[in-house]
Amino acid sequence: MRGNRVLAGAGVAACIGLGGMAVQAAEPFRCGRVGGDMTFGLEANVAGLDQHSSSAASVRNIAMNTYETLMTRDDDMKPLLQLASAADTSADGKTITFTLREGVTFHNGKKMTSADVLASYERYARVGIDRSILAPVDHYETPDSGTFRIVLKEPRPTFLEAMSSITVPIVIIPAENRDVPAQQLPSVGTGPFQLVQFVPDSYVKLKRFEGYAPDKRFTDRDGFGGYKVACLDTVTFRMVPEPGARVAGLETGELQGVEDVPTIAQKRIAKNKDIQLLKLQNFWLNVFFGNWSAPPTNNKAFRQAVMAAVDFDEIMDAASDGDYKPNPSFQYPGTNYYTEAGKELLNQHDAAKAKKLLAESGYKGEKVVLLTNKDYPSLYNTALVVAQQLKAIGINAELQVLDWPTALQKSMKGTPDWNYFFTGWITYVAVGGMQTLRPMAEPNPVYTPPDNKTDPAFMAAFEQVANGATLEIRQKAFAQAQQIALEDAMVVPMGVMPKVQGVRSGVEHFEPFYNPRLYNVWLKN
Repeated sequence: MRGNRVLAGAGVAACIGLGGMAVQAAEPFRCGRVGGDMTFGLEANVAGLDQHSSSAASVRNIAMNTYETLMTRDDDMKPLLQLASAADTSADGKTITFTLREGVTFHNGKKMTSADVLASYERYARVGIDRSILAPVDHYETPDSGTFRIVLKEPRPTFLEAMSSITVPIVIIPAENRDVPAQQLPSVGTGPFQLVQFVPDSYVKLKRFEGYAPDKRFTDRDGFGGYKVACLDTVTFRMVPEPGARVAGLETGELQGVEDVPTIAQKRIAKNKDIQLLKLQNFWLNVFFGNWSAPPTNNKAFRQAVMAAVDFDEIMDAASDGDYKPNPSFQYPGTNYYTEAGKELLNQHDAAKAKKLLAESGYKGEKVVLLTNKDYPSLYNTALVVAQQLKAIGINAELQVLDWPTALQKSMKGTPDWNYFFTGWITYVAVGGMQTLRPMAEPNPVYTPPDNKTDPAFMAAFEQVANGATLEIRQKAFAQAQQIALEDAMVVPMGVMPKVQGVRSGVEHFEPFYNPRLYNVWLKN
């Protein structure tokens, strides 16, 4: 069974405290076997391990096995306490007091205290990619070594939901690393595995952290939290961006698991009795966005022309080998914030309208650079098809193909030497609501306007999604924000792709998730 949870689907309760709730007696998870070395194939290169300052899923693949947070998300993407044993919100909704779990130590042997939590939050507020999460904070307090307090400027119903986001999680680090510059953070966390060696663009090797104390409120892992045990002696994450090599490694046993099995290989692999395929149905929202710091994508009519021109079905078929679903929203159907507001602006493939908008924009045949990579073939294929479709309406489109980490960093800096960036939103969509809109909101919107200021009407709707007193109010505001985002062509969502992961038959208790969880996993022999 799972431990008690913090729920934040329709608003956070005034008082949250896992420690005071009864938990049924149950046997905790036990490894079927302790020991062994597992090699897991990743589909993209990893350029660094600073989880505070990277939104790359490739970084999170490693970090979620080595770091932990005050709050995380469970299997159903609901907020869940992790390094905190309780979170109590004051009657006025402005003060949240976290009681820290006892007996938690860092990989360097140091006991975790509130000073470390404070340092982690202060560093994240300075260099964190999603640092706007902490914008509502007035100040922090550490009344004692086991208590951390966040005082907000005003009540914010979705604050705990925001700070439990797993897209760029606020991982807890030792206080002595508070002032380390972005991308230079030493890999020292509190998770069940610790770093042994990192060779950029090659592999990351982890080993069991012998000082790890499982969270006894739970009996098994739950999302990125719960009761965790490092059954394996070591885990090596090998970077294998070439799909054929990744599949071959799984078939020969050189790799015991892989992050992605491409659609084209799944039918053959499914016949192999030594391999198990595991599918996450809603995994990847395929998106692209323009660079507002560079002409001609700084022109709204030009961006609207591109939106009018592109054929989503052709793009998604090439990106996914035909395994995709249309999704006219920044959310998945059936979730709290799903809306089809602005649907009429998506998948238009209207060449006449696109050419008219191009003329209105004053476009004169300037080069339009599409920034992509080959680490993720789906993104390369997306960009390739988009380039062809743009050329068909008279746009001088050109691909710039870099490795994934370099392309991502370039997109985040908003340099004027590119116009469109292609990526997949995974946890941004999974965590829902405000977190899905955050990449388009101040202070650091992904489409990089020169002054980092976004549409005031969008920001007003964003604030309502964050602060609306009821779910109904927040849902209405989300629909308004989505409508504005599509009208302004901030980000273009094209469809949803699943994720199929694979493991060898000797791998036990591995379950597919948004990032590979190698704790509570063992090898038969």
